[in-house]
Amino acid sequence: MAFFLAVILGKISVPVLKKRGIGQNVLKYVSEHKEKNGTPTMGGWIFIIPSVAAYFIMFGFGSSYGNFACLVFVIFALIGFADDFIKVRFAKNEGLLPWQKMFFLFGAAAVATTFLYLRNAVVDYVPFSAQRFNFGAAFLPLSVFVFLATSNCVNLTDGLDGLAASVSAVYFFFNALLIIFEIKFFADNYVGGSEIMTIAALCFSVTAALIGFLIYNVNKASVFMGDTGSLALGGLAAFTMTASGNVMYIPILGVAFVASGVSVILQVLHFKRTKRRIFLMAPLHHHFQHKGYGESKIVFCYVSVTIITGLLCLLAYVGGINVF
Repeated sequence: MAFFLAVILGKISVPVLKKRGIGQNVLKYVSEHKEKNGTPTMGGWIFIIPSVAAYFIMFGFGSSYGNFACLVFVIFALIGFADDFIKVRFAKNEGLLPWQKMFFLFGAAAVATTFLYLRNAVVDYVPFSAQRFNFGAAFLPLSVFVFLATSNCVNLTDGLDGLAASVSAVYFFFNALLIIFEIKFFADNYVGGSEIMTIAALCFSVTAALIGFLIYNVNKASVFMGDTGSLALGGLAAFTMTASGNVMYIPILGVAFVASGVSVILQVLHFKRTKRRIFLMAPLHHHFQHKGYGESKIVFCYVSVTIITGLLCLLAYVGGINVF
């Protein structure tokens, strides 16, 4: 349902965005992207609306976790929408000022963290083991950091046609499988109880909607998701893992997102200290692009790595958790 709704909404939305001139202003120093200037943006709603709609049509409003996950998805999307709107309205690549964006993201992260803390979602699984760790009050700053880091890293990954969407589709697919495997192996001792299964359902819905969106987003893209889509995916990626007790799996399953964020941090710090660059350009995918690799090849490699890390995350459960 999510897939077909996304395909239909994309078919309707892309011509409307083109007609209204809602196009992306591409950074001048990304020379390979000159021809992309003016490509319709704000396309995140093409997969956000179908994901949420399909979820509620199939499962209703009975799960507080599922309901709040959808709310987080939309809140982060609205922050991204504000950023995109300013870019389009004033025909520039910079939208919200950095401090403004971080202020709104911090507020959204604080709300989501409070919801989870009040439901005692402070116990997390140690990757590749049956061990659990109770963060207690330390969960509060940790969770806020996770939301800020994940949303910004996904946002940075959105730099090539189909990159953020395809990696996110794989991420949410394995996110859902991880939840299902844990519920099976830990039964009544699962950190979030049976309600967390609705989080898995939403993850599958997002995966399907992203595949529908990719019809319009793969190279050469007819529409970009914009910050509307990337911040929404980042916020949801953080919430689904945090709510299900899998926060320590984020840097493993989301290694492609981590690579984007870390490469930018290293580049900036090294340049400030030495006036030299580590990468030809950051985030990392632009470095590969400057090395002469095509967009489709880079996307394929990123997706492949995410599939491998996803399989590794499930390895303990496939082999029987006791072997670890």
